[in-house]
Amino acid sequence: MNLPMAGDAPAAAPLTLASIPQLQEEVRALAAERDAVILAHNYQLPEIQQVADYVGDSLGLSQRAAQTDRSTIVFCGVHFMAETASILCPDRTVLIPDLDAGCSLADSITAEQLRAWQADHPGALTVMYVNTSAEVKALTDYCCTSANAVAVVEHIRAQHGADQEILFGPDMFLGAFVERRTGRKMQVWMGECHVHAGIRPSDIEQMRDAHPGADFLIHPECGCSTGAMEYVAAGDISSEGVQMLSTGGMLDYASQARPGDTAIVATETGMLYGLREQAPDVDFIAANEAAVCKYMKMITLPKLRDCLRAGGGSLYEVRVPAEIAALARLPIERMVSIS
Repeated sequence: MNLPMAGDAPAAAPLTLASIPQLQEEVRALAAERDAVILAHNYQLPEIQQVADYVGDSLGLSQRAAQTDRSTIVFCGVHFMAETASILCPDRTVLIPDLDAGCSLADSITAEQLRAWQADHPGALTVMYVNTSAEVKALTDYCCTSANAVAVVEHIRAQHGADQEILFGPDMFLGAFVERRTGRKMQVWMGECHVHAGIRPSDIEQMRDAHPGADFLIHPECGCSTGAMEYVAAGDISSEGVQMLSTGGMLDYASQARPGDTAIVATETGMLYGLREQAPDVDFIAANEAAVCKYMKMITLPKLRDCLRAGGGSLYEVRVPAEIAALARLPIERMVSIS
């Protein structure tokens, strides 16, 4: 029999529906005490979205982080997002409730791999999806999100000419989509997000067959739907009724939809919470119920509370080294400006 050692912390009480409101009130009080803004990604758990000061996509979250006047930023998302906030706000304390909340897409390319790729293509400009590490961003000319990737590539063409070689990564589906939209070939890294890679044409066709007449919404932010966008662009699934919408566009769709409408949503299932809150009389259906990012779901209310209790200088703080941050700031600022 294993007995607890002296000094061991007591086991945390399980989170229940009854305990959520009390925890949320505690989180809000701690945030006020810490002069903290809570930023949450659209794919976070509902109880996290409810307590956040702002809920949005990668681009919107970066913009809010850059604009905040609070001394502390608590990022309820994945690690690269907290790094981005630290890069944009070096004078702020940036916290994440779980340092292990990673990203499979960000892990698909390392700084060493990018250096080798750039060495094979001297003179090329590098465009990296925001889902990358700070070290990769430091080697990058432009960052982008799936919402503004086409605009970033078109900006480069306008500034540097149609023959400018571009290295685009790490999402191969988004790269292929941008190539189709711009009509220009790029060098595309063969990376992917484990969530959107699981949304297959057969899943989408099955859902559309089961719900004839439903709209098909593809969320062009944060990567989880880029595979689905490529399937549409390639003609693997019918484009009838397809709308490629940003987070704001999806919420606009929800605000204008009629009661009784049905929409199939091809993205991480966390987005359904916000849509259903916006339009409770509209039937929003996941294109694939298994499209769940386990890393996004690692952020919980107890972890958020403990993070705020600990504050700066604790194991929850994310701080990018100054020399890396200085190099990574320019491509992120370019991303924010081209939106």
